[in-house]
Amino acid sequence: MTDIDIISAKILRALTRDGRMSNVDLAHEVGLSPSACLRRVQELERAGVISGYRAVLSPQAMGIHFIAYVLVGLSKHTKDSQLGFETAIASAPEVRECHNITGTVEYLLRIEARDLAAYKYFHTEVLGTLPQVSSIISYIVMDSSKDERA
Repeated sequence: MTDIDIISAKILRALTRDGRMSNVDLAHEVGLSPSACLRRVQELERAGVISGYRAVLSPQAMGIHFIAYVLVGLSKHTKDSQLGFETAIASAPEVRECHNITGTVEYLLRIEARDLAAYKYFHTEVLGTLPQVSSIISYIVMDSSKDERA
């Protein structure tokens, strides 16, 4: 594991805000020379601290106006049941995140849909038809005051 010192933490915060910033701008922001900054970034990449770069898409600009977090309980608590559920969910474009969690249910999903009608279709025709699913609890996002997912 790589030790994250103050300078590396500054680099990571800056790249989290803007992964496309130039090395010169990054170096200036964190108080390093460009060559020292580049070496730090490359070491963070080699160590796996920085695992990749990606585009952050605007759901609204893509016509997504409905977000929900959904708790899903399975009827059987077996590995086969989990694998069957995960395989089915992997092909559902509405599911942006799928987390196996502890507690009273097995999964937490982040769902993005065009609108309430599209979510209802997903809820009924996708989740509701999976034989592994025994319970579905939806939490509708009304607003997000903080969202640091990249």
